[in-house]
Parts: sequence; structure tokens; C-alpha cells
Amino acid sequence: MEYENEYQQQIPQSRYECLLFDVDDTLYPLSSGLSAECTKNIKEYMVKKLDIEESKVLEMCVQLYKDYGTTMAGLRAIGYDFDDDDYHSFVHGRLPYEYLKPDPVLKSLLNSLPFRKVIFSNANKAHVAEVLGRLGLRDCFDDVICFESLNPKNQTANASKSDDEAVGLLPKSPIVCKPSENAFQQAFKMANINPHKTLFFDDSIRNIQTAKLTGLTTVWVGSSQRKNGVDYALESIHNIREAVPELWDLVNKSNDVQHSQKIAIETPVEA
Repeated sequence: MEYENEYQQQIPQSRYECLLFDVDDTLYPLSSGLSAECTKNIKEYMVKKLDIEESKVLEMCVQLYKDYGTTMAGLRAIGYDFDDDDYHSFVHGRLPYEYLKPDPVLKSLLNSLPFRKVIFSNANKAHVAEVLGRLGLRDCFDDVICFESLNPKNQTANASKSDDEAVGLLPKSPIVCKPSENAFQQAFKMANINPHKTLFFDDSIRNIQTAKLTGLTTVWVGSSQRKNGVDYALESIHNIREAVPELWDLVNKSNDVQHSQKIAIETPVEA
């Protein structure tokens, strides 16, 4: 027993317990064109469902996204009342998901890492499931935090606008989403995540910067430039191994120790 404990203590301890991933424009590239189609659907929803003048839609989209993290949260903040499911059905339900193809390279990378993996997306559950399915990654993740997780129906219908959701002097939104620090804290509780031992991947610099404030180690996907709040930066999620080699260094060291332990146990001792 003492012999086994000695080897157990020699197995390197990782600084990470969990890998936390955004979905859109993170697990697949912006160049896929899916996000552009999503933006197109949002604009169409604003015109057809909310009767917003078409000439004002583009500017509103840009400003609300900048102020609140999602156009949806911004629309609710400034007083537009609509059904969450209807919005998601119109915006995500009509997307050309065929733009996304299976990604065996990413699947292999994710499966080679023996860490807990969790999705953290502002999108609705059906969209997240469809994207993961198209990419062939559904079985790569242990948990999913999405729109419905942070915004249960009974809460969004009668949401109280708490001080936590204030955005400067702007109206508060009843919708909880990134980059709100409250969204991160709720996600940590729901998925039992220790932010100080978690690596967070996202394409949004605002989400990354808030994440850093919560104690997460951050990976900005889609850019090789380092900015304030960014610990690692990579052009593509496929570059994880090159950008964060320590993840595999730990795995290799652990495998080496376990292999040495196995040899030591199997080698007969002659007296």
C-alpha cells in the first residue's frame, strides 16, 4: 500500500480540473457562415415580429450586442416583449446547419484530454444540441449550460431586474447571459465548477475579459493577438495543442508515471 501511495504522489497534479467551452464561432470557425445567417434572422425577426423600422435594425443590433452581449437581451432590456421560444425558433430554428460538417480532428483533440468538459453558451438548448451533433461532438462534453439553464421559463416571465444585471446607466435586462458576471457565477454553481482550476474558451473578447475577473484562465479563440484578460490566444480551436501545450505535457507525464508504475509492479524481484 505504501508503495502504491508513493507512486500516486508522483503523478503530476494538473492546475486544471475542467475545460469550459463556448459554442458558436468557437467550436467552429466564423468563416462557416452560420453566424452571418443568424444575424440575418435576428434582423428579420426585429422587422417582422417587433415592427422595428428596417432602416434602424442594423444600428440597433450592433449597439444592443455591444451593450448586453446578445441582441435578445438588449431588446428585452429596452422594453420589447416577446416569447423566448418564438425568438429562438425564428433565429436558430431556420439556420442552414448543413454549413457545419463533422470535425474528427477536434473530436480527437477533445477526447485526448482527460479533463471534465462543459459547454457554456448563450444559445438555446436545441441550437447547442444541433451544432454539437453536426460537428460530431455530442459525446465529448459532460454538461451543458445554455439559455434555458440560466433563464428558466418561470423566471424570465416575471424576472426581477436585480442590481447585478445593471450595465452602467443602461436599462437592465431580465435575461441572464454572458458577458454578465452573474451568468458566470450561476454557471459555476450549476455545473460545480471551480473557476480557479478551469480553462475557458470563447471567441468574444468581452466574455473573455469578464471570465478573467471571475478567476478563469482564458483562451481567446479566433485571434492570435493577446489583449487584456487573455491568457492564451489561438486562431482556431484546432490549435489547442500548440497554444496550450501544458495540457498534453501533463497527460504525457501522467502516462509515463503510470507506465513506470506498471513495469515496477510486474518486474519480479529475485532474492
